[in-house]
Amino acid sequence: MAVSYNRLWKLLVDKKMSKADLRKASGVHEVSFFGQDEEVTLTVLGKICKTLNADYGDIMEYIDEEDT
Repeated sequence: MAVSYNRLWKLLVDKKMSKADLRKASGVHEVSFFGQDEEVTLTVLGKICKTLNADYGDIMEYIDEEDT
């Protein structure tokens, strides 16, 4: 399964937040995993969504590996 967090990075730019700001505001220290498009738990995603007032689809997307 391929997951892309490009939407998260674009949202952070729109909100003028850095990764460090997101880590501090959400209490999520796994933010570095997002850079490698690794899978993270729904708990982590939920904390980020709550912090950014966003939905899961606003911060990530599924990419079919066969299409890449």
